[in-house]
Amino acid sequence: MTRELPIAGQPPAERADAARNRQKIIEVAARMIATHGAENLSLDEVAREANVGVGTVYRRFGDRSGLIYALIDAGEREFQAAFLTGPPPAGPGAPPAERIRAFLHTLIDRKVSQRELFLQLEAGPPKARFGGPYRLHHTHLATLLAQVRPEADARFLADALLAPINACLISHQQSERGMTADAIKAGMDDLLRLL
Repeated sequence: MTRELPIAGQPPAERADAARNRQKIIEVAARMIATHGAENLSLDEVAREANVGVGTVYRRFGDRSGLIYALIDAGEREFQAAFLTGPPPAGPGAPPAERIRAFLHTLIDRKVSQRELFLQLEAGPPKARFGGPYRLHHTHLATLLAQVRPEADARFLADALLAPINACLISHQQSERGMTADAIKAGMDDLLRLL
């Protein structure tokens, strides 16, 4: 039997049983959300349904926000690959203004498609909302904005453009105002033209 050696700077390889438990927990949580809604997700119930100890769920995911983030992680990985290394207009090769628009439109689509999960994630502590993916989204957007408007505070503008792309506002726009994802993207285009 061969054993993989750890790579410096990388987390240790996940044990096979831990990987199975992680996948089982994610599958159970996804099923429970599909049946009962994300707002009713309980880590205790997930543990019970997955036949693992509650401690396993908490050690693995930390809290409810950690589990919800794990559920949206695959989509986030695809999204990041698209804007970091994918084809234009989101990826390298397109002019910065086109990349900004494509990035924001795709982010709106992500929030719409997994609205319930993002509502729960964004209701968590600021670290959950403004850490991880937000930090990367912000850095990417600020870098592009600095190319388009070098005299402006690109970091502030990135925050300002990301602010309306939150699940709570998008949920309100869709349920109370009847806006479609295309209408929300058109509004974002109007905002971009003001820049």
